[in-house]
Amino acid sequence: MDVDMHNGPGQIGVSYRDLQLAENSQKGSPSVVSRLPTEILAEIFRYCVPESGNFAPEPHVAPMLLTRVCRRWREIAVDMPDLWCRLRLEDAYYNWQQRAFCYDLCLKRSQGRQLTLTLECHGDDWAELQCLLQPYIDQISVLSLGYLWGNIPNGGASLEVTDFRALKELFIYTNGFNDIWGVMPTVSSLPPNLRSIKVKHMWFYPYGLLQCFDHITWAHLTDLEIKIDSLNSFRLLRRVPNLSSLTVSGRFTMRENLEAFTHANLRSLRISGHLKLHDMENPGLFTNVTLPNLHAVEVRNIGQWLHEEFKEFLIRSECPLESLIFGSGVVMTNQQHELAEYATLLPSLNSVVVDPMRSEFYFD
Repeated sequence: MDVDMHNGPGQIGVSYRDLQLAENSQKGSPSVVSRLPTEILAEIFRYCVPESGNFAPEPHVAPMLLTRVCRRWREIAVDMPDLWCRLRLEDAYYNWQQRAFCYDLCLKRSQGRQLTLTLECHGDDWAELQCLLQPYIDQISVLSLGYLWGNIPNGGASLEVTDFRALKELFIYTNGFNDIWGVMPTVSSLPPNLRSIKVKHMWFYPYGLLQCFDHITWAHLTDLEIKIDSLNSFRLLRRVPNLSSLTVSGRFTMRENLEAFTHANLRSLRISGHLKLHDMENPGLFTNVTLPNLHAVEVRNIGQWLHEEFKEFLIRSECPLESLIFGSGVVMTNQQHELAEYATLLPSLNSVVVDPMRSEFYFD
């Protein structure tokens, strides 16, 4: 079967030759494709949609294109709910009624299956998208929200996700807008089953961050990725006792005299700083915390590495650390000696990586 690429990586459509073959089969010239069993065609259809990520329903790419080839293909594609469960929906400035009709059609074809959706708002009002999703709200398990209109004033429009009762993973991103106050209604009150939240291109300032974490629903999170400003990253661990994975990017310039505490569930910790090396201050990241279940650590862009402080933290935690990664912007006084000490101190350690190519502010 010939295939053509359409509109970006991973989006595969049916070629013009296949359209001709299907059309010929309708006119009495049976082709090899037309004689394939339904089960084989269904498997081919699955390879015609992106392997990962969400896709916009467009008439010239799969799965929408599959419904336009012939009646048989349409019947098969429409009755395959797994083709319609990963969608990107946009609240664009034009053709909303036409888009809404197409979106609703695709959502119906999911036949009650769990949905993975990307919603992108190019204006300042989520009402149309939220109204469209209302009949399917209990199907949505993974949701990405794109705030794409730029900076908005304090109290601007935001999508509230409290009623998304089946939601387990939430990802928020912007195209430059970076004020957490604009999306406070989204992140301050979360649905009870949500376990993972990732926010990129948006600063959490101390007051706003702690205001979010005061809500009881944050306590259920197991995976958190955020960008913070002037806050000891471990301060927030007190508010999320079930957290198993924490990724923090930001400016760690405010050292606080926190009381010693233990977080029993954290397994993975990734930290990326923001300032130039000569401006870095010691934020005391590992001074007062104990993490007895920690298995993996990655640090980058934090300046002078405090070997003795980290070593004391490891001794205090008695954690089964297996992976330790140092990216770009981590300055060791005596790298060979320090790495050797970690290997001696941690029998569980089976991977130590020093990779200056790991230099991005955000983690993948």
